[in-house]
Parts: sequence; C-alpha cells; structure tokens
Amino acid sequence: MALNDIVDLARHPVDDPAFGAACRERLDRDGVLVLSDFITPDALQEMRREGEAGRARTYFCAQSHSVYLTPEDPRFPPDHPANRQVVSSKGCICDDVIAPNSPLRQLYDAPAFRDFVKRVTGQAEVHPYADPLSSINIHYAERGQELGWHFDNSSFAITLLIQKPEAGSRFEFLRDLRDADAGELNYDGVRALLDGAVAPDVLSMEPGTLVLFRGRNSIHRVSPNESDTTRMLAVLAYNAEPGVALSESARMTFYGRLR
Repeated sequence: MALNDIVDLARHPVDDPAFGAACRERLDRDGVLVLSDFITPDALQEMRREGEAGRARTYFCAQSHSVYLTPEDPRFPPDHPANRQVVSSKGCICDDVIAPNSPLRQLYDAPAFRDFVKRVTGQAEVHPYADPLSSINIHYAERGQELGWHFDNSSFAITLLIQKPEAGSRFEFLRDLRDADAGELNYDGVRALLDGAVAPDVLSMEPGTLVLFRGRNSIHRVSPNESDTTRMLAVLAYNAEPGVALSESARMTFYGRLR
C-alpha cells in the first residue's frame, strides 16, 4: 500500500514541513499530539482484521509494578509512592507477527512518516529495534484489563488506536508531574494522585487516531476495560540510534519469549 492509502494526507500532510512544524509546536506546548482520523477507513479496517487474526499468538500477562517502574526501594515503607504497587494486565503480539504487507508495517517503514516523526519530536534520527519483537506491537485489553499508572523511560511514545471498547479504557494523565532529569520525583504529587486527591486529565480518541505522547515526566494510565469489546492499540517504537535492542529480561517480561 502507498502512504496515501494508509494516511489521510489531505487532513494530515505528513510530508509538508510546515505541517510537521505546527505539530511539533503542539507537542511541545501540550506534551501530547492527537491526530484524529489519521488512518484511512480502508487501512483501519485492514489493521483491525490483522489484529483479530493475530490474537491466537497473543501473550497475556499481568504484572505489579511501581509508577516509576523501578525495583522496591528499601529506604521506604511498602505504602510509599516509590514502592506502592499498581497492576498492568494486557495481551501483546510482536513485530515478527506483523506481516510485511501490513499497513502498520508500511506506515512504520515509510520514509515520509519517519521524517515526520523526526520533525515533530526533534530527533535527529529514528531507527527500528535491532531485536525481532519490539518495533511494532499490538496491545490488547479485554474486559477488566488495564495499564497501571506509570512514567515512561523513553522520551516519547507513538500509538495508534485500532479498536475502542464501549466503556472504560480511558487514557488518563497528569502532565509534568516529575522532572526525571533533575532527579525530582515528586513523591507528594504521586501520592495525591494514587490516593484520588487529584483528578487526572482524560484524552479522548477514536479508532484511527495517532497519538504522540511525552510520558517520561507525565504520569499516565489506561483505566480498566469495562466492556466485552477488546481494545486494540498499535505501538510504533523507534530509537535514536541504530542497533538498540530491548533487553532479554524485558522481552521475557513483556512478550514471554526472546525471538
């Protein structure tokens, strides 16, 4: 498929430097860029078919973790924000399940799309993962499954909503709750959020929406799916340098296999 068969280029001219500059301004200002109706209806239908076909190879797991995604800190009690556990439960298929002719693969590999990602994020380069699992993933959340509160380790994330449940699965976030580079972890702010004393923002999106999100300092989660329709979300992951692979321990944790 050509890029214009996948992306609504009339609405989102990713090959136009002026459009990319405007998107970067929005991402820098808001910490998130939401591009509704980014994917054409035919390409979205094909992505949904691919997602359904891949479910037989889905690896489901449930994990407890801190919002900082760090090991337990013995300096603090278990109920301290550094150690309080939240739950993430989801299914996932990996890059090696995504077909060469998939519109997801065609989008991920398209030079114009990669140039757009560089322009919007300010990255000098973007490269796929060196391991065979991590570049393109499709995540599944069935009834009751969720993504717990956390900060990302990476500077930005790119997601594409393929299928939306009738209820639940809300993307919730609080922008700039910490400053990781300065070592300011803001335990008090995290405690207030976990205790329900602070209401998060909710990001509304429909299938076909592309989102670029800066989650390193903005805490976020996806609330539990409250319907029988599976949430399907594609994650398009790039690296600033070539040859980077997700660690073997991370691959076993997230995917249940190394290759």
